[in-house]
Amino acid sequence: MPEKTAPSQHPSSRTAEDRLPGDMTKKQLIDRFLRVDHAGEYGAVRIYQGQLAVLGDNHPKSALIRHMKDQEDIHLRRFNDMIVQRGVRPTALTPLWHMAGFALGAGTALLGEKAAMACTEAVEEVIDKHYADQIEQLGEDEKDLAQELEKFRQEEREHHDTAVEHGARSAPGYSLLSRMIKFGCRTAIKIAERV
Repeated sequence: MPEKTAPSQHPSSRTAEDRLPGDMTKKQLIDRFLRVDHAGEYGAVRIYQGQLAVLGDNHPKSALIRHMKDQEDIHLRRFNDMIVQRGVRPTALTPLWHMAGFALGAGTALLGEKAAMACTEAVEEVIDKHYADQIEQLGEDEKDLAQELEKFRQEEREHHDTAVEHGARSAPGYSLLSRMIKFGCRTAIKIAERV
């Protein structure tokens, strides 16, 4: 994945200040961001829980996966706080993410450790772009949120790069598996933004 830098923000800009009639208000935009990010971090925790359930505590990759899960737990706790602080309704599809995330993690782990790493690589590639797109839409009035999203984005990139280093691209059927997971992630993002 090519190296990305944090999108630049315009110091004088305010979030959604250039909106057109029919565009989302700042509150609607932030609500959408936080709803989908909360759902995504919940799904990520469940993916790693599924992988760990299959691979077990004694697997050579378990400590690595546990480290990534621990970071996702921190992200999720932060989004739990933010949705309460800002009065954002979480996605109505949390029960689906609960099952789907675990199934994706467990299913890829059943295919082997490299498939589990391919799952991480694919998910994190989509999430990196997703956070970057959000950050670019935030103005100076949401600088703190943008900085927090950037911190999380860098940790997601670390997960991506770790997965590549640990054989993601050597997984059986890597290309198809990666494309399917990325498609699923992009679809889940679109749904969680709205539902």
